[in-house]
Amino acid sequence: MSHTHAPQALTQALPSYLDPNHLGPWGIYLQQVDRVTPYLGKLARWVDTLKRPKRTLIVDVPIHLDNGTVAHFEGYRVQHNTSRGPGKGGVRFHQDVTLSEVMALAAWMSIKNAAVNVPYGGAKGGIRVDPRQLSLGELERVTRRYTSEIGIIIGPTKDIPAPDVNTNEQVMAWMMDTYSMNEGATATGVVTGKPVDLGGSLGRREATGRGVFTVGCEAARRIGMDIKGARVAVQGFGNVGGVAAKLFAEAGARVVAAQDHGGTIYRAAGLDVPALLDHVARHGTVKGFADAETLPDADFWATPCDILIPAALEGQITEKNAGRIQARMVIEGANGPTTPQADDILHDRGVLVLPDVIANAGGVTVSYFEWVQDFSSFFWTEDEINARLVKIMKDAFAAVWQVSEDNKVSLRTATFIIACQRILHARDLRGLYP
Repeated sequence: MSHTHAPQALTQALPSYLDPNHLGPWGIYLQQVDRVTPYLGKLARWVDTLKRPKRTLIVDVPIHLDNGTVAHFEGYRVQHNTSRGPGKGGVRFHQDVTLSEVMALAAWMSIKNAAVNVPYGGAKGGIRVDPRQLSLGELERVTRRYTSEIGIIIGPTKDIPAPDVNTNEQVMAWMMDTYSMNEGATATGVVTGKPVDLGGSLGRREATGRGVFTVGCEAARRIGMDIKGARVAVQGFGNVGGVAAKLFAEAGARVVAAQDHGGTIYRAAGLDVPALLDHVARHGTVKGFADAETLPDADFWATPCDILIPAALEGQITEKNAGRIQARMVIEGANGPTTPQADDILHDRGVLVLPDVIANAGGVTVSYFEWVQDFSSFFWTEDEINARLVKIMKDAFAAVWQVSEDNKVSLRTATFIIACQRILHARDLRGLYP
């Protein structure tokens, strides 16, 4: 019997979510890896490592609802790569969570952690649930049951969850407590993004937005854009977009438009950002903010601005709206907000895109600081944390910019070149076991 064609046969049968032609979030990530492969040299022999998650766990999350019935929710934890260190990545509670999305988010975490050179691999988790439909007690029970179910693969040296969409410090406190109870010892380092009183880090809540602002300023300096007076439009006015808007406004920029799940508001002279943040804290949306006009949601993308910050969910900038964007610079606060087709349109139009895998890496950088502080039980001041964060972000961005210039590629491809080389070099050094 001939074995000539065996290797080809082994690589054909990919499930749909591993297929680059099936363009969910995972398909978008696979396209990004394909774009970077020609730049990997000898390490390209390992590139399939990046195209297959190391470990995928799907769990049933049953809980008692307040009305006495039992509800079941589907939960996920994906560890994409752990060649450079333990898995690291958030947990999101959202009614539209899918396996493809969690796999892609885990993979982007691998890239992001390698790009800023923190010693982590990439992981991500999620539960398909609308947390707005749950009472506080039900939310706690969902969190604790999910944590128990994924407890077999997480841990301070294995995989460290963190907050993401619709999860926060309280959810992390419940996760830490549940894991600790099951282990029989307090393990503060099992999650990051915790309350400061439970081993959380100062500066963590603002870290992602601060990173967005830092790389935005670095890029603006390189293209000769003055932040003072620059017009900024922000999609998503929460932990990332709200903080970034505040920092840009404090630096003299005008935040002219804001959009979230509630609607879109605009004011050419600039929105009062502190007042808007207060409004969002009270009402949960930018909708109804008095000192602004309301726009149709689709018109947000055509807002006259210099800097556009998508800081909501993935897949927001597509081939349908990329041609309408007037900004000189797009800073991706969200994970995966721009499709590859839209990326090409923006590139051809001369719009500079600062990709998520570097622009929003501030959160995981300070998560790393939190994890280090938990291990040593020695905590730094907020000024120390912010200074370390800004230095890491500036150094990482400078390296990405240089690779982009040297290879005449986009900043996204440059970030992937750096990150994939680091991940695959670690894979190459470690070899295969057994």
